[in-house]
Amino acid sequence: MAGSNFGCGSSREHAPFALQEAGCEAVIAESFARIFYRNAVDGGFVVPFETPEKLNDRIRTGDELEIDTALGKVTNHTTGEEYLLNPLGDVADILRAGNVFEYARQAGLIPASQD
Repeated sequence: MAGSNFGCGSSREHAPFALQEAGCEAVIAESFARIFYRNAVDGGFVVPFETPEKLNDRIRTGDELEIDTALGKVTNHTTGEEYLLNPLGDVADILRAGNVFEYARQAGLIPASQD
């Protein structure tokens, strides 16, 4: 759970990769620095969910959260509150594929890997 412009100052894929290595699967923020957002999506490291409202002052450290990706909402099981997430849009296909290269292979934009 983060505020606005999350990932500002991280110009390489190391930042979302480090979050993935720490066990993080998603980041929910009011907004993201665009380069962090693209690195997170293109590498398939973490799912960057944006919110239409500021939530980082309503959700506290230690709260138990559940993200429902199909419905586009996050539930705070500690308080019982639910919040909507912005749709992932076109990046959802990249995230489902695993990363931008797998997406490009599946879409026929680059040749399939030769194992």
